[in-house]
Amino acid sequence: MECTASSGDTSTNSLPWNAVYTRHQHEKLVADSLRRNDIEVFFPTYEVIRQWADRKKRLAMPLFPGYVFLRCDLERRLRVLTTPGLHSLVMFSGKPAMIPEAEISAIRRAVESKYGIEPHPSLDSGDRVRVKTGPLKDLEGIFIRRKNSYRLILSIELLGKAIAVEINAANVAPL
Repeated sequence: MECTASSGDTSTNSLPWNAVYTRHQHEKLVADSLRRNDIEVFFPTYEVIRQWADRKKRLAMPLFPGYVFLRCDLERRLRVLTTPGLHSLVMFSGKPAMIPEAEISAIRRAVESKYGIEPHPSLDSGDRVRVKTGPLKDLEGIFIRRKNSYRLILSIELLGKAIAVEINAANVAPL
């Protein structure tokens, strides 16, 4: 799993997170290009094993296919928009969409935890829960059952995207 941000100056911490939409399968190229331009990037990935006829390979796949998250001032907007592989800035009502810090932090904590993560379709219904213990303590999300395990769904609501992180059912409480 990869969860990286450039280690530029900390003054960007007060800026909002934005999302950019990338060309198909260009997420890593865009993230790397933005980092080289000293732009703070959040590009979460998850591991998957793919099987070919002759071999198996472990791959790092984007947790949010087609999206890279960044934090920078508007003076750098031209540099961002001219990044190879970048399609557009995600906009809402004609302005760059701002992703809440809490949503980025929740995704970052899930990626950095020991639990398995995977992309998941965003849900409109389900029981909202709060994690009571462990590395995901106090995170809120939607609780679902999948096969013989339980998952907590964490969303970037503005994008209509979500991830599922494995969780012990005993560690959550209904809201």
